Amino acid sequence: MSKDYYKILGVEKGATADEIKKAYRNLAHKYHPDKGGDAEKFKEINEAYQILSDKDKRTQYDQFGTAFDNRQGAGGFGGGGFGGATGQDGWFWGRPGADFDVQFEDLGDVMEQMFGFGGQPGKKRRDPKKGKDIRLDIEITLEEAFNGAQKEFTISKNNTCPRCAGSGAEPGTKIKECFSCRGTGQVQQIKKTFLGSFTKYVVCPECQGEGYRPEKPCNVCAGEGRVKKDETIKVAIPTGVDNNQVIKIEQRGEAGRRGGKPGDLYVRIFLKAHPIFERKGDDLFVVRDITMAQAALGSEIEIPTIEGKSILLKVSAGTEPGKVFRVTGKGITRFSGYNRGNMYVTTNIEIPKKLSKKQKELLEKLREEGL
Repeated sequence: MSKDYYKILGVEKGATADEIKKAYRNLAHKYHPDKGGDAEKFKEINEAYQILSDKDKRTQYDQFGTAFDNRQGAGGFGGGGFGGATGQDGWFWGRPGADFDVQFEDLGDVMEQMFGFGGQPGKKRRDPKKGKDIRLDIEITLEEAFNGAQKEFTISKNNTCPRCAGSGAEPGTKIKECFSCRGTGQVQQIKKTFLGSFTKYVVCPECQGEGYRPEKPCNVCAGEGRVKKDETIKVAIPTGVDNNQVIKIEQRGEAGRRGGKPGDLYVRIFLKAHPIFERKGDDLFVVRDITMAQAALGSEIEIPTIEGKSILLKVSAGTEPGKVFRVTGKGITRFSGYNRGNMYVTTNIEIPKKLSKKQKELLEKLREEGL
């Protein structure tokens, strides 16, 4: 279900950056888990702020809603939680005098940082973070689902920086080990309590946990290794695709930071309602009207098909209203590409509302004959 980030923060859609920041701080203070607040609500507030406080993410959210993928997550205590050489929580940073904010990917990371779960101190890190996945919805016709189709659309997303080829470093300069964490991507925190001193490891704020930094940041992407631009993407819709089915296109999502592997693109399919056919799985259903004479005497009637050509269906004598005829192999091509479903034709006997004089006479004679 799509989330309304403006409603979560209690601001209008046209709110300024300062109004969004003020609303976030008030709510974060109210729902902070350390203060006995609601952890799930706190996670949701952080998620909303991370989107609306970023100009590019906010623009894409306003355009696509949460379909553009907000998995960068609920993060960031801002200046209220862990900032400075000595945080308000009583923890001392491994590098005295540092002044920064720590960003968390989700509530699981928050708990890890607060209580020291996980982490491998001392291990060198050289694994650039994968880019975000993107999710989009596409509406297609039943004929396109049957035949397959090519869809083209343009989205604004982060792509690999053409100047530095994704490294984040100005051409001709080097990538160096982070001075703060010595390449581990983590820094140490020590907390003194009446029980003694406790140590934990958190993501290095200088390199965002990557363990390395450009000697000189790229002039185009400012060291990110990626730039925002529009990209036209073609999506091949396979035959047999069904409503609400998701197509995965690998590495067509956001570019990863500093050479990280691109995310994936997920396209969810929605089928438009058809004026003639109703689809159920790989089968098609259609209702056809026949006359009383055709039902009583039997006949051949034309039936439309999804290919666009009509076929003849033999209606047996004495057909009753609502009888269903099966036409084998005239449904939708199965998603596997082999065989097809069936088409089911339900007969509906038309009762004329207006009769000519001759028709009335004939029906009177039939009634006299017991029909």
